[in-house]
Amino acid sequence: MTPPVQLVWFKRDLRIADHLPLTEAARRGPVLCLYAYEPDLLASPEFTAAHLVFINQALEELDKNLRARGAALVIRRGEMTEVLTNLHRETRFTAIWSHEETGNDITYRRDVRVADWCRTHGVPWHEHRQDGVVRRLHSRNGWSRHWQQLMTQPLAPAPDRLVSPAAIASEGLRTPESLGLGSTDKPSAQHGGESEARRTLESFLTTRGVNYRAAMSSPVEGWESCSRLSPYFAWGCLSIRAATQAAERCRAEVRSNPDADCRWRGSLQSFGGRLRWHCHFMQKLEDEPRIEFHNFVRAYDGLREEFTASSEGRARFEAWRAGRTGYPMVDACLRCVQATGWLNFRMRAMLASFSAYHLWLHWREPAVWLGAHFLDFEPGIHFSRFQMQSGTSGINTIRIYSPAKQAADQDPHGFFIRRWVPELAGVPDSWLPAPEKMPSDLQSRAGCHIGRDYPAPIVDHATAVREARARLAEVRRRTTTREEARRVFVRHGSRRRPPARRNPNTPRQPELPGLD
Repeated sequence: MTPPVQLVWFKRDLRIADHLPLTEAARRGPVLCLYAYEPDLLASPEFTAAHLVFINQALEELDKNLRARGAALVIRRGEMTEVLTNLHRETRFTAIWSHEETGNDITYRRDVRVADWCRTHGVPWHEHRQDGVVRRLHSRNGWSRHWQQLMTQPLAPAPDRLVSPAAIASEGLRTPESLGLGSTDKPSAQHGGESEARRTLESFLTTRGVNYRAAMSSPVEGWESCSRLSPYFAWGCLSIRAATQAAERCRAEVRSNPDADCRWRGSLQSFGGRLRWHCHFMQKLEDEPRIEFHNFVRAYDGLREEFTASSEGRARFEAWRAGRTGYPMVDACLRCVQATGWLNFRMRAMLASFSAYHLWLHWREPAVWLGAHFLDFEPGIHFSRFQMQSGTSGINTIRIYSPAKQAADQDPHGFFIRRWVPELAGVPDSWLPAPEKMPSDLQSRAGCHIGRDYPAPIVDHATAVREARARLAEVRRRTTTREEARRVFVRHGSRRRPPARRNPNTPRQPELPGLD
């Protein structure tokens, strides 16, 4: 008697290494490996052609790896329950295996429909964790222990051999153009796939990462010194557990080697912390899905919405996303991420801070726009961190970045700014953080007249910051705000260390690092 067919549903886990659903399904019978192009996800505002190119590169390698083991990847296009209905008619598969996903509202509703389909058809759906997120978590107390337990478990071995059911038709890879996404505008974006993920991890842990702790804030040095693993985590070409265990092995080697470069100790410690924070932020969206759309603390509702919708607000948003704000570091970062799909964390935080405080824009629209350009867009991390940087989380220290100071500190010789804002190529280093302050004769010699060749600052830094602080302070003083902040901390706050507090009635956490 032929064993029943097991369906393995690949989503944001495009690999065979440390893929427990694949491992478990392969032990039980023939495996049908499925990836679906889902119209709702393709049409979401955070999804672009660049994402699909990265996914297709990963899918191509995944199919190659599956074929080497006796199976193949079946690719279909359609709403997920319709895809399952058709495949169930063709193969009579008896179980679905997949990883849990903490995605956006679209994937949440999709999973609800799939769960209903499984109940209706009597097909069990086995979901496994692939990161530190814990479903139906009743309390943040002890979350770190859950994370540690998962990260120290052995990696799931990739099956040596797979048995495939009778030939099942696959629609094959679809180009962005054929799916209505147009062509990609990021030809220099990172390449997708499991092997590229492994190479990126290895190069970081052997050479590139030695100065990670000191260099990760710089958009110049961070380009090489940051791990650059975030797209591979976002699309599952590499598991967090595999990276965590590899980093721990390197830490052990450094500790046992008296000749090791001393910078590795701090850099590996920082990297390990960011792997943990990666899951910490995703847990927030898992516990409270509404934060994709609404403020953590609802007392901030109405603070920026009216201005954001006004003609001045729209003009500010258009200048921000065009990289024409008159602040060179802001504009360079915005143009860079549109061309490459990546930016180091410090600069991402600056962009969110600038849009929220200097421009006084509600966080949602800038977050969605940047999410579409970040190749590593991860909803749970992205929306949580955007709210943190915009001051609506209620528990994080307000951090307003000075773009001029960031330019002077992180790009003192102007390499990054001149690359992405060529209008400023002739401006001397000392004037790059604030070129509008150049005397007119120097502007002529530099070949850059402010207001003609490059815009004047869209807002005055000192005035914008002063007004933003005053508006926020008025809301933060309210009793309802403090009460909501306590609720947010109980539900989402880190338990690993005591939060920094200005007074006992307003629990807050210091700024948290991101994963670059």
